[in-house]
Amino acid sequence: MPAYSYQALDAQGRAHRGLIEAESARLARGLLRARSLVPLELKPAAQTQEGSGWNPTLWQRRVLGHTALLLFTQQLAALLGAGLPLERVLAVLADEAEHAAQRSLLFGLRAEVNAGSSLARALGHYPREFDASFLAVVAAGEQGGQLGLVLQRLADDMQQREQLRQRVLAAALYPAIVTVFALAIVVFLMSYVVPQVAQAFAGGQRSLPTLTVLMLAASDLLRQWGWLLALLLASAGMALAWARKQPALRLRLDAAWLRLPLLGPLAQGYNAARFAATLAMLAGAGVPILRALHTAADTLHNQALRADALAALVLVREGAPLANALAAKQRFPGLLPLFARLGEQTGQLPTMLQRAADQLGSEVQRRATRMATVLEPLLIIGMGMVVLLIVLAVMLPIIELNQLVQ
Repeated sequence: MPAYSYQALDAQGRAHRGLIEAESARLARGLLRARSLVPLELKPAAQTQEGSGWNPTLWQRRVLGHTALLLFTQQLAALLGAGLPLERVLAVLADEAEHAAQRSLLFGLRAEVNAGSSLARALGHYPREFDASFLAVVAAGEQGGQLGLVLQRLADDMQQREQLRQRVLAAALYPAIVTVFALAIVVFLMSYVVPQVAQAFAGGQRSLPTLTVLMLAASDLLRQWGWLLALLLASAGMALAWARKQPALRLRLDAAWLRLPLLGPLAQGYNAARFAATLAMLAGAGVPILRALHTAADTLHNQALRADALAALVLVREGAPLANALAAKQRFPGLLPLFARLGEQTGQLPTMLQRAADQLGSEVQRRATRMATVLEPLLIIGMGMVVLLIVLAVMLPIIELNQLVQ
């Protein structure tokens, strides 16, 4: 039965919003009036997130975040595996939804399914929530008659990817916090403490130590031209953001990023693990290899690796083995073509690709942990050295004055 979102007023003039199911908009208005509500606005809940003209949803957050999407997939897989029909499953999930936006989305999906659409097609109306790989897996599950099993595999893959992302972020969080606090402390000392020293010794006849003179000059520079430095940094950030929106410039930037000493291998391994896991999941779900390659390539954030994946797709279309195609550009880690070759030789390509994804993910975690372990003491030592120089610049004139008095 179609669902409609409504806005209405009661007899006291209070506004009401919600969802209502009815065979038509006319019947939906009748049901609202039967509840002593005056309908002000009524529209189908299954409206798409794309359309012509200005779209306010572009400025809104996603209805299903990483955690909510994972939970939705797990619940959908479990209920379908228990034998419930899809329409009933969507109704149950809509009734249990915590937020109105999620409830509206699920009622919209249910309305599309009741109207005769497949689940993949219904999900396709919400591209902000469900990406191409999600839709490809769902479509393959529906075509093969194993939607519940395929969705469970998808949920497991999503959980592994989310765990990898969280561990990488956790490893980078502490150094980032230390860096921000270190910069804040240094700016405070240079803009407030050091000028106090300058005022204290401004009338003295003795020359100040060289370190103090240099620190005072740096402090004056920061106080007078700090706004210009902040403006330059903001401009550089905006220029970088603009460059990343230009396909050719972003391709060069991403290729240069892969060549960085420490961050390059980390980005390479993270993207390769995501690509291998997606490709393994799609191939295991029965998606044709060419379509699976194209969908897995779309999950790559690094455009240089994405270009290599699309080049591999062309080679595979021309008849080349997947392993040779992946090894042609040499940007993917050698582990991925190796396991792909073993999978092709043994007829277990999805399994071997998943093993490659697991090993690449483990290596990314080790690299991130090792990098964070090295950066933490280095940042603390660097901050301590800068603070020590500032303290020495402040204390040296006092020490010299004390010696002169004695």
